[in-house]
Amino acid sequence: MRTDELDFKLPPELIAQVPPERRADSRLMHYRRADRAVGHRRFSDLPDLLRPGDLPVFNDARVIPARFTLRKGTGGRVEGLFLKELGPGRWLVMLKNLGNVSGPLILVEESGVQATVTRVIGAGEYEIALSRAIPASELLSRVGRMPLPPYIRREKDHDDRDDLDRVRYQTVFARSPGAVAAPTAALHFTEALLAALAARGVERTFVTLHVGPGTFKPVTASTLEDHAMHVESYSIEPQAADALNLAKREGRRIVAVGTTSTRVLESQPEDEPFIPKSGDTGIFIYPPYRWRHVGAMITNFHLPRSTLIALVAAMVGLDEQRRLYRLAIEARYRFFSYGDAMFLE
Repeated sequence: MRTDELDFKLPPELIAQVPPERRADSRLMHYRRADRAVGHRRFSDLPDLLRPGDLPVFNDARVIPARFTLRKGTGGRVEGLFLKELGPGRWLVMLKNLGNVSGPLILVEESGVQATVTRVIGAGEYEIALSRAIPASELLSRVGRMPLPPYIRREKDHDDRDDLDRVRYQTVFARSPGAVAAPTAALHFTEALLAALAARGVERTFVTLHVGPGTFKPVTASTLEDHAMHVESYSIEPQAADALNLAKREGRRIVAVGTTSTRVLESQPEDEPFIPKSGDTGIFIYPPYRWRHVGAMITNFHLPRSTLIALVAAMVGLDEQRRLYRLAIEARYRFFSYGDAMFLE
């Protein structure tokens, strides 16, 4: 499949820069594969669209405030993204605008911490050693900012919306820290909406996939088959495995909330029970694809030429994906992480 088949032109003003005032106020495009019908709803209407017995599967990954800033001795600014703690005071990071640096870098926000590059890994990744072995979670909670994707514009070192982003670029049920990008389809859910679904007989369960920076990586190969898919770690707890197996046995629909939950579910064998496990997945879902477990999906509107829009095309077909995105642009839906959503069934 040619990558340019996933292209579309998006008016810049449709890229959402802030979330709606209330999470469930987002718009929701409803698409039925059976008759190709398209409806325009509010996300708060979701209880009317799901069936009693449906099993939505959420990603409970918690986004860490992974963006930070370093200063060179010359005063130059280096942008950092925390990826992993390798040991006490040792981080795996991505650095931008590093250039030639011979001495330590200063971690901003008056932390009293210096960072020294100890290894160049490649593709923008480095290992750094900190002058104080403060746990990453503690230090980033003080000096870090939420790792918003680059299409959401913020001031470089501080923005008046930073506190808003700490709350709204996080799901209401986030509990497993480690993600450097949010499972954005779940940002629309509120406790009240979850309660309304439960009252309708819609159960829910959770898996974890720690979303990495590769989720925003564009497909640069001319064909999807030639793209090197990024790998992310996931886990399925015993309670989730039991809920999924029961739903399968009873013929109930599994509804993936977001592409991240979709990747966890579709990484599991088709003809074996779900089991509690932790692992890595590099699954790349694009047309044509035979679905193993997911019967419906809730997702946001995604970047052109991305692995995420390819997954949507695998769910509804390439022609329908392109039609739905044209309709969304005509109807002035808001796009990407802070934007509106689709329910595909």
